[in-house]
Amino acid sequence: MLKGDKVYIRPLEVEDASEMASFQTNNRKFFEMFSMERIDDFYKEETQRQRIKEFHEEMVKDDGYYFGIFYVENDQLIGTINLFQVLRGSLQGAFVGYFVDQKHNGLGFATEAVELVVEHGFKELQLHRIEAGVMPRNKASIRVLEKAGFHKEGIARKNVKINGRWEDHQMLAIINPEDE
Repeated sequence: MLKGDKVYIRPLEVEDASEMASFQTNNRKFFEMFSMERIDDFYKEETQRQRIKEFHEEMVKDDGYYFGIFYVENDQLIGTINLFQVLRGSLQGAFVGYFVDQKHNGLGFATEAVELVVEHGFKELQLHRIEAGVMPRNKASIRVLEKAGFHKEGIARKNVKINGRWEDHQMLAIINPEDE
């Protein structure tokens, strides 16, 4: 577990599947504005249980690291954050992605979770670079990353398919300060 002032992050466990299904279902319309299309089965507890098992396999293989974001005050799951597409060799990098419950947006939770996962990525996983892609109109998410130390690098045109449409993404990155 990685603990901040407002939130802590930890790998999700199979026992979190019900809470994950509720979290995803309650935020479905909000998240669909910024994520790939999801089939109805995605929102079922059994699907979330299977996803959590797959997340553990990815961690064992050093391919990805998926965490729940929990509110310190009541241990409630309020988001998810992950380091994915981990690349080793001469790159030593990964991408970060996150979702925070709509009711908990704008309270600094995402920024703190990003800071925690970046610290983990640099100190524990020995990553050199962590990248993120955000639709340019998602100014709040860009601000989260900038507050966490990411810098803008450019626009990746028609980069990710969201709601059936290829969307441009503002690319941001942060470099491990130990490597600068």
